Amino acid sequence: MRALIVDDEAPARAKVRRLLDAAGDVEVVDEAATGREALAAINRSRPDLVFLDVQMPGIDGFGVLGEIDARGDDAPYVIFVTANEQHAIRAFEVGAADYLLKPFTPERFARALDRARDRIGARGAAVRAGAGEPRPDSRPFLRRILVIDQGRAVFLAVDRIDRVESDRNYVELVCGAQRHRLRATIAAVAERLDPAQFLRVNRSTLVRLDAVASMHEWSHGDYKVVMRDGSELIWSRRYRAAAEREFSVDG
Repeated sequence: MRALIVDDEAPARAKVRRLLDAAGDVEVVDEAATGREALAAINRSRPDLVFLDVQMPGIDGFGVLGEIDARGDDAPYVIFVTANEQHAIRAFEVGAADYLLKPFTPERFARALDRARDRIGARGAAVRAGAGEPRPDSRPFLRRILVIDQGRAVFLAVDRIDRVESDRNYVELVCGAQRHRLRATIAAVAERLDPAQFLRVNRSTLVRLDAVASMHEWSHGDYKVVMRDGSELIWSRRYRAAAEREFSVDG
């Protein structure tokens, strides 16, 4: 993992760095003392994980998190570091992966780091599944999906599905003007769909390749995907890199 440490106090940054160095599997790629420096460092270093202080001059930690969230799939995971318990509670409300309440022990730090490893590892596995790498699930790819919604059952042919969109603990299967809601995660659906037909374009969307009209360069390595029904999606840089490895003639 690549980590960024953000805190306006140098001793606090040094403590986090010592603990990360002791972990052995984390590279500290940058440090920052203010919110603006943090945003610049994220653009520059592209960390997987950010240890983010809340109270800083100028843009505080919550302001930085708001900017991070706007990055979508390329957003790093954030562990808030704060001396204020109310800030820690708010951290979860606004989407931080975890928090460390100062002064924290090495044991508490290790638990937060373990959770970060699990979440970052799960995201990497989802990227690989979306790109068609070997799956732990040995069942055959689905040709139809059973959808039961409000007492109505449908065996939906997968070649009718234009795209799959994540909605918390559900997915929506978009088939032209029709939408079918299914209780499942998008990662679980991706594992059961043939990667020769379906592509994971970002954290929340799978598309059927034959339903794609065009793809164009967009910004920061992302591509815009235009579907045959006119819908526009973003193919994120992270997922595109994985797909390029899978679909490349060079292998």
